[in-house]
Amino acid sequence: MKHDTLGSVDAVRADNTVMLTWHGDRRFEAGRAGGPTIRMDGDTTTAPSPVDALISALAGCTAVDVVDILKKRRTEPTALEIVVTAERSDGTPRRVVKVHLAYRITGGGVEHDHALRAIDLAVTKYCSVRDSLDPELPVTWSLDILPG
Repeated sequence: MKHDTLGSVDAVRADNTVMLTWHGDRRFEAGRAGGPTIRMDGDTTTAPSPVDALISALAGCTAVDVVDILKKRRTEPTALEIVVTAERSDGTPRRVVKVHLAYRITGGGVEHDHALRAIDLAVTKYCSVRDSLDPELPVTWSLDILPG
């Protein structure tokens, strides 16, 4: 059930505030006042699209947690890559309907079972981006450990 409606900023606690600025065509820049910014391009010619930014945020959020969890186990990876594959609906809006996160972790001391557990915790418990998405959105993951 959507609760989208005209409203007032006073009804929202300002835990995060960003400004988005239009730079012509379908290009935008967003970020916190005085802080770093990200570019988005609805045509994906000069920057990721807003949907690419959304699924990148999901990967980034889980990556932070995975690295933190593995560091606590004293098995810090030397490299981490996540390939995000998203399926979108055919109708309007073309919402994301499925996501797969393919983790590639490099590190000599990283154990497969521990890395899988770190990913599970990141996706299902700690990632605020994942928890902000529709809970019915299927998110799956896979893992390859590379020697390092």
